[in-house]
Formats: sequence, C-alpha cells, structure tokens
Amino acid sequence: MSKPVVVDIPHSLGREEARRRIEKGAATIADRIPGGTAEVRSAWEGDRLTLAVTAMGQSVSGHIDVFDDRAHAEISLPFMLSLFADKIEEKLRKHGPKLLK
Repeated sequence: MSKPVVVDIPHSLGREEARRRIEKGAATIADRIPGGTAEVRSAWEGDRLTLAVTAMGQSVSGHIDVFDDRAHAEISLPFMLSLFADKIEEKLRKHGPKLLK
C-alpha cells in the first residue's frame, strides 16, 4: 500500500451536525463512481466512519474522523491509483467541503 492521502476539511457545524451530513453524503458515494457497479461498505465506530469502496477492479479504503471543527480523512490507495494521489487529494480538498453543505 502506498502512503495514504490525508485531507482535513474545516467546518463550523459542530461534531453532531458534521457527522450527520457526512453520513448522508457517504450514502451517495456509489452513485458518484463511474461504471455503475461500485460496492461501498461503511460503518461508524464512535465519530469515525470507516469506508471501503470497490469499483472497476480497484479497492480503496479509508476513514473519516469527525471533530468539532474539522473532518480528517485518510484514504489508502492501491498502487495503480496511487499514481494519481495528487489529483485525488486535490479533488478531496475541492469537493470534500460539499459533503458538509
């Protein structure tokens, strides 16, 4: 496994509301992945959402820790996708805050 993509997404919602919005957004992940056959598994343990996404022969895993003022995401990429880690991080920084809107 390559070095994980790590992104902090600041917010001013408080922990409960941020968690609610992330949970709502996480339910739509499969709809956002091209190819139409993504498998998404997610589970909450306290304020940590653990995710595993499999699509197009690739598996990505990670977690999001929800804090009072930010969400901290760490995503592990398989080798083939790690070649695009910078682009993936850029997209997370750009689109991650939309999960909290």
